[in-house]
Order: sequence, then C-alpha cells, then structure tokens
Amino acid sequence: MAIVLAGGRGSRLHELTDRRAKPAVAFAGKSRIIDFALSNALNSGIRRIGVATQYKSHSLIRHLQRGWSFFREERNESLDILPASQRVSEDKWYVGTADAVMQNADIIEAHDPQYVIVLAGDHIYKMDYAVMLAQHVESGADVTVGCVEVPRKEASALGVMHVDDQDRIIDFFEKPADPPGMPDNPDQALASMGIYVFERRFLFDLLRRDAAEAGSTHDFGHTIIPGIVRDGFAKAHRFSDSCVMSESEAKPYWRDVGTLDALWEANIDLTDFVPALDIYDRDWPIWTHAEIIPPAKFIHNEKGRRGSATSSLVSGGCIVSGSNINRSVLYTGVHTHSYCRLEGVVAMPRVTINRACRLKNTIVDTDVVLPPNLVVGDDPEADARRFRRSRGGIVLITQPMIDALAG
Repeated sequence: MAIVLAGGRGSRLHELTDRRAKPAVAFAGKSRIIDFALSNALNSGIRRIGVATQYKSHSLIRHLQRGWSFFREERNESLDILPASQRVSEDKWYVGTADAVMQNADIIEAHDPQYVIVLAGDHIYKMDYAVMLAQHVESGADVTVGCVEVPRKEASALGVMHVDDQDRIIDFFEKPADPPGMPDNPDQALASMGIYVFERRFLFDLLRRDAAEAGSTHDFGHTIIPGIVRDGFAKAHRFSDSCVMSESEAKPYWRDVGTLDALWEANIDLTDFVPALDIYDRDWPIWTHAEIIPPAKFIHNEKGRRGSATSSLVSGGCIVSGSNINRSVLYTGVHTHSYCRLEGVVAMPRVTINRACRLKNTIVDTDVVLPPNLVVGDDPEADARRFRRSRGGIVLITQPMIDALAG
C-alpha cells in the first residue's frame, strides 16, 4: 500500500498556496503536482493508495474525487482520502509526517498490506516503485530511503544522508543549514526524496513507540529515519536505479518545485525542443482529471495581431486571440486577447489576459483577470512594488494583487 503525504502548505510558494496545498498546485498545463506520485504508484502496480491531507485541502480533495475515482474495490483497488479529522483526540491534527501515518493506522492495517511505501506528494519525477520495493525485500533493511543527487546549495530544504560503499545509510540530516557534500563529489549532496519503504508491522510498532514519546517531532525526517540509522538498518535506494526514462530523456529527472523559481523553471523546461522530462511517454502516463473541454483555438491573422504560439504548451479550452505566445505554458481555459505578447509565462487555469498586455517571466495564478496594457518583466522595481518578485526575477500575480492596483 502507498501512503501519499499531501498535507503541506509549501510556504516558499508564497501566495500561490494561500488557497491550496502545495500538492494541489497545477503543473504541466493540465496536471497537479500530486499526479506524479499517484501515477508512479499506479504505473508501478500499486492499487491500494491513501492520501493524507491537511492544509487547505478542498481543491486537492476535489481533484482526487474528479480525477482518481476509477479505483474499484472488486479489483482489490482503493484510494482512501485521509484528511486530518481529529480521529485520535479532539484537539490533535497531524503534527508531523509520521503522526499523519500513525493516526490512520487502523485504516491502513484494515487493508492488511505486507509493505507500506510512504511518498511525498510534492515532487516531479517518474519512478518505478516496484524496483525499490524489490531492493528493500532483498536487503532485509528496516527502512529503504529513496535518494537523489542534487546540487549541495539546493539541499538545505531536504533530508541529506551519508552512505557507505554498500549504500547503507550511516548519517541522516533533515534540512541542514549547510548540507554536507558527497565525499566523491563535494558540490553534490545525496538527498532524500521523501520516499520510504517499510514492512508494515515494523512500521507501526515503531510509530506507536514514537507516539508515546512526548518530546518527539513525530516526523520521518527529523525523528524516525535518524533513529533507524542510529539503532537499526537503513538502506539508500538511488533514484537512477528505478527512474523511468523514455528514449528522449538523457538523464534521470527529479525536481522539488517548492519555490516560485523552481516551479516556473520546471514548467518552462517542458517547452524545450527535447524536454528533460518527457510527459508524452505513453508507456508511463501521468494520470489526471480529464476535463470535458473544447480544443485550443487560435484566431486573427493580421500584422501585429496574429494568434500564434511557438515553443509553448497550449492546453484545451484556450483561446489565443491575436496574441503572440513564446516559450510559455497556458493551462486549461486561458484566454489571451489581441496585441498581447507573452514570453516565459506560466498562466494557470482560466486566466484572462486582456488587450495589449506584455508579460515576461511571470506566473499568473488561477482565475486571475489581467487588465489591459499591463506590462510585467521590464521594470524589476515596479514589478516588486505591485506583485511578488522572486530572487530569480520571476513575478507571481494573484487576483488580490490585481484588485489592489485598482484600489
């Protein structure tokens, strides 16, 4: 059984997660971030899945109901939505990732799985979990932790580990301020993917003991995994051993899209001639909610007012009306009006961009209506006064920001 931890806010995405949890943030034109973990589980042959939700979970739960309701009990399949619901006590929500699993122990144990795979619901990657599970069984480890090499300077938001020459984990640091580099490559760190495999009985014996510890953080990264590293047998599983790659993908692809810069970059990467992540791979599809909508439409063919898009993803229901779109991602139902110029724009679902807007290196939140003649990306100081501007120069626009302009 797979348990997807999808309750986090993702505060580094700022206003983009004011109304939704990070796993519910849209990605790649029509999907949500959580679809990647769920699709990996489904494609790996795992048909018992639980999704633990907490922070502003309505849009996430609605997406799961609309897009992931095809599991059938008579085929030994299920998808359980596990919101924080004070099931343990009237004043206790999920207080850590381990606690989120522990509070649902009775639901998980009722399915009687031999193994439990715990998954983070907020990363972008393609992976066959069956390979990792097989390694776990063969090694006899107490826990197997999925790991990936990342630039050391980016590893402070992740768990970082040291391993021996047999990939046994000998040290584990959760979100260190100064991540240690790998001995053979000091500019890289071996980071946890937030993926753990346990034998179910071992896991819940451990979690029940942890729940009784008043001083515990009840968190896998802070408490559970370091404890097993210290007192038991923790094994690292390298992402490169189970990454799913099509013929067009040059190397394993894994991204933590937890910042505005990272989310923008991962979306825009998809517009490359040969993208680093192949979302067109029919052998490993990314499942999601398939809305019933008309095709994208391009209208007007006059000089300076030609509906066109180059090196871009344009989703169903979009109307590109006399606008020029380049290296951008338009999500479902975006409407751009005449004389607009978009370069490096990630427009979330149902955005309306009125006449003569010029946008560059911008993320526009869902349902935002941009006024005519808005210019973003030319003047960093003006952008920072009106909107959210990241360290990397990416501008986030939400509807309250637009409303404040009118006020």
